[in-house]
Amino acid sequence: MITYKDSGVDIDKGNRLVDRIKELTKDLSKDGIVSSIGGFSALFSLEHFGSDLILSSATDGVGTKLIVAQMADKHDTVGIDLVAMNVNDIITSGTVPIFFLDYIAYSKLEDSVLSDIVKGIVDGLKMSNASLIGGETAQMPDIYKDGEYDLAGFCVGIAKPEDLIKNDISENDVVIGISSNGFHSNGYSLLRKLFFDVAGYKIDSMLENKKTVAEVLLEPTNIYVSVFKKLKQYTKAAVHITGGGFYENIPRVLSNKFDVVIEKNSLPSVDIFKIAQDIGKIPDDEMYRTFNMGVGFVIVIDEKDKDVVTEIIDNNGFESYVMGYVKNGSGSVEIV
Repeated sequence: MITYKDSGVDIDKGNRLVDRIKELTKDLSKDGIVSSIGGFSALFSLEHFGSDLILSSATDGVGTKLIVAQMADKHDTVGIDLVAMNVNDIITSGTVPIFFLDYIAYSKLEDSVLSDIVKGIVDGLKMSNASLIGGETAQMPDIYKDGEYDLAGFCVGIAKPEDLIKNDISENDVVIGISSNGFHSNGYSLLRKLFFDVAGYKIDSMLENKKTVAEVLLEPTNIYVSVFKKLKQYTKAAVHITGGGFYENIPRVLSNKFDVVIEKNSLPSVDIFKIAQDIGKIPDDEMYRTFNMGVGFVIVIDEKDKDVVTEIIDNNGFESYVMGYVKNGSGSVEIV
């Protein structure tokens, strides 16, 4: 059995760091802060500047999926991942992404590689209806080997206070999942260990689903901005399923007052997750704590809106899953 921690990623350590950051920053100015550390995006009020608008902000990278891109010498999709990891966090608050900045760090790269990276970023921003307003390119010999690079992104969104999603969920609310596009940009330290070290695949090896390892692992992250715009009026809480899977992300909207029960048989059966699980003999709980398992975004809605919400999702290029329900509790996720 192989776990995410075995591949070098300790989720619990990351959670402890978040708690430590909260402690270290407790004496900083709070003027304007509506919500900060711990949410999918931080909210800041412009009231002190004479406006009733709320800004949201998020920052993220692509992680070790970049190593797979470098192995495959394919760099035109990781920019989409970079945008997706940020804008999908932004929309969970009910804000709309408006602009984006990128950071590209490397030692020595071909111009065509840099161009492909930026092309992906632009493609992602087109899907998000957001602008690229700046960034930084840092050439750092000795930090990176030739051909290696890292990416980071930063996004700002905006909304009126009345348009924010308040996470005002109730017992018996319905939990709806929106389909992912594969592994998205999480769990790649474990995936690389599974596919390359344990299974011994090459980057161009053909898998049983008739796709190469590169095709499966470099499928870009879904961007949910456009479909969520149509779903927002029905949404009581929204969750971007990223690192930590269901167990770490869904509790962030439960306020320690509710639990969510997820029914396994309501979730999609996606072959690539099964392939990964079989290679590492990974238990179900570890899979649901590491990967999105075919569901990249989750919303909580009133039961009466279930049919209209699933219809919107299914008619806008995604698949919907009525995956569970809310009950009174203490902020945990139960998968049955």
